[in-house]
Amino acid sequence: MSSSSRFAVAVHVLTLMAWSDDEALKSEQMAVSVNTNPVVIRRMLCELAEDKLVVSHTGATGGSRLARDPGQIRLLDVYRAVEGTNVFSLHPKRPSHRCPVGATIGPVLKDVRGEIDSAIEDVLAKITIEDIVRRLKPGVQSSEIRKKRAGATSRSAPSY
Repeated sequence: MSSSSRFAVAVHVLTLMAWSDDEALKSEQMAVSVNTNPVVIRRMLCELAEDKLVVSHTGATGGSRLARDPGQIRLLDVYRAVEGTNVFSLHPKRPSHRCPVGATIGPVLKDVRGEIDSAIEDVLAKITIEDIVRRLKPGVQSSEIRKKRAGATSRSAPSY
């Protein structure tokens, strides 16, 4: 059983958009950074757009950008957009009621899952995309990045 990387990819993409300020990014650009297929990025962008985290435009001059300030996008919003609400699933089939563990494990695991989900949500609610940008470049805030870019002749995403 493997865990999903959807949350990590979504945070990566949103952070790349914050880093790139107001420049609309193509899914191909983001896919290079994430090291995945652009189709994966486009599908994820649809989910992020549904939750109003990004806006996308098609066409030659199109691309995607953040729907709001990176300081207003909490990692909890991202998590809920791409992962749902539960950190793990319970048994796909009901365990044996004849086994003393199987008969009672479901409700116990459901309670444990609730505790874990609450702890995760508490942490994710406190961290924003702006915070991730700061962690990438300690001491530099998105607004400072924007100011530096405003003076530059080319405002583009990192090149690879």
